[in-house]
Amino acid sequence: MNKPYSQACENNKHPILAILKNAFAQCSSVLEIGSGTGQHAVWFAQKLPFLKWYSSDQPQYHEGINSWIDEFGNANLQRPIAFTVGQDLFPSQRFDGVFTANTAHIMQPDEVKIMLAQIAEALPSGGVFCQYGPFTQQGVFNSQSNEDFHHKLVAQGYGGYRDIDELIQWAEPLILCGIHPMPAHNLLLQWRKN
Repeated sequence: MNKPYSQACENNKHPILAILKNAFAQCSSVLEIGSGTGQHAVWFAQKLPFLKWYSSDQPQYHEGINSWIDEFGNANLQRPIAFTVGQDLFPSQRFDGVFTANTAHIMQPDEVKIMLAQIAEALPSGGVFCQYGPFTQQGVFNSQSNEDFHHKLVAQGYGGYRDIDELIQWAEPLILCGIHPMPAHNLLLQWRKN
């Protein structure tokens, strides 16, 4: 099959990697929630060889993820786990890191709440969660294009942008320890479990 492709993944993989190198420096095993096309999984696994990288997504995306793994996969990159937030139990493997990109604004608010609660429960003390995407801060959009996109998502039945203050409440006992500005008016939120 032709591999699925996202230009956004290509555009943001370098700045995300720059943060993950430090954020996951003490981690050994990372779960990626919502691996999508699979591009991030193969790139980060290749560039972070000290990690065991687990991809995951809804089953309909596995063929595409596997096509990337077949072509570029490293020994430290695992085949995708079937995981749909709000439907499946959290994967049973042990992870000390979790990564997700561009998922929270697609999910419904209750699904984001469930995801954060599952991550907070699954991570060990000192575990790290890195969350990339567009967010609001104290109810404010950081660009007109983000505000427009949020309203478009909501009109299409998606959950829309989540506010960082809202996420902080839902993520306890995870502590937000970094807000990293990213290209295209996105942010990378870095959380740690105390």
